[in-house]
Amino acid sequence: MQIAIKTLGLKKDWIEILKDEIYSEYFAKILDKVNNAKHESIVYPPDNLLFNAFKLTSFKQTKLIILGQDPYHGKNQAMGLSFSVPKGEKIPPSLKNIYKEIYSDLGIKQPNSGDLSYWAKQGVLLLNSTLSVGAGVANSHANFGWDKFSDAVIKILSQKKQNLVFMLWGNYAKSKANLIDTKKHLILSSAHPSPLARGAFFGCKHFSKANEYLKMHQISPIDWDLNHEI
Repeated sequence: MQIAIKTLGLKKDWIEILKDEIYSEYFAKILDKVNNAKHESIVYPPDNLLFNAFKLTSFKQTKLIILGQDPYHGKNQAMGLSFSVPKGEKIPPSLKNIYKEIYSDLGIKQPNSGDLSYWAKQGVLLLNSTLSVGAGVANSHANFGWDKFSDAVIKILSQKKQNLVFMLWGNYAKSKANLIDTKKHLILSSAHPSPLARGAFFGCKHFSKANEYLKMHQISPIDWDLNHEI
């Protein structure tokens, strides 16, 4: 079953690497479920941003993965990047806590924008396990089969690349650790940055630890300072 893959907007190397997934019957069924869901409610993110993580970060470029669960379900929030919201939108509580940890860890001033595209363009794959959601209802597309696709992405990255950093925050993300070869890659796990975790995320120092690991393996570190983006 063939799909007009070009319309998805993935980087060319992702299309090649993921061809067994995106040309599969199960993937076509996921897209059918997303289209059908649009008859019941608004679906986020919009079609042009559904695969935004794979548009902004190529397979070759990927050096670090931040795994989220599913997109924000509020109006104008979801942009196809885990934890990220478009410029001008209110910064969500979890992202505020991420910024607080970056300040504590690296002394980087908290930015005014919640747009994480600057990280994505440096090789941070901001991957949600479920790529779509219905308006106002968290995890409403969790049974669409997206996890089969995102699990495949994680496994392929683990198998085909070396010295990646995986940031797994919260129990759901931690459950994906078995997909990753820890002999080849670094897993940084912690509590979720959500306020519901009551501050257990703070002090993880994942951002400095990630850069230390990357530099140790002669990989350019991430500039976490979103204030540098023009």
